[in-house]
Amino acid sequence: MKMMANLFSSFDPSTNWNSNFNWMSTILGFLLIPPMFWLIPSRMNFMWNMIIKSLHKEFKTLLGPKIKGSSLVFISLFTLILYNNFMGLFPYVFTSTSHMVMTLSLALPLWLSFMLFGWINNTIHMFAHLVPQGTPNVLMPFMVCIETISNIIRPGTLAIRLSANMIAGHLLMTLLGNTGSMMSLYMVKLLLITQILLLLLESAVAIIQSYVFAVLSTLYSSEVN
Repeated sequence: MKMMANLFSSFDPSTNWNSNFNWMSTILGFLLIPPMFWLIPSRMNFMWNMIIKSLHKEFKTLLGPKIKGSSLVFISLFTLILYNNFMGLFPYVFTSTSHMVMTLSLALPLWLSFMLFGWINNTIHMFAHLVPQGTPNVLMPFMVCIETISNIIRPGTLAIRLSANMIAGHLLMTLLGNTGSMMSLYMVKLLLITQILLLLLESAVAIIQSYVFAVLSTLYSSEVN
């Protein structure tokens, strides 16, 4: 039990100077945003604009033509999660998206606002959504229970999926990194190659998880209209 506590202690939000500076990594990106508006556009700016345009097209397709401008909310959500996921890959940087405080704070208000909007404005549609089309009369009460439970656990699944994926990769890299001091020179070289491959995998996971979070939030919002 003590070993497991030490293993997960690398994710504990603790710093020196008697102050909690861990969450500063979440807002450091704001220091980099202002120069984008007055510097000559670089390749990174062009690439980022292409990403935003493609995300806008996809979210617009999912949301439908009736809702205008709401794709900006989900693009901002994607950007925030992507930035924090990548920040966590740097050494000695606190990964805020690996904690349920952060992920649940993003998922719960979004889901709650969608539910309130849907039940207040489209009550009949929300009731009809609890029973899928073509369900036999005998199974209708069970389907209502199943659909209600699936709706309630949505913010939890969004939050746990993101934090669990962030923790899993970081934990594996921490475990492998701690064994380096006990290895031979040949095994250390093999360990470095493995760590680089894991870092590439974690970079892909960081992009995929932020995209999945934004797309699922978009789908949940499109269901209430």
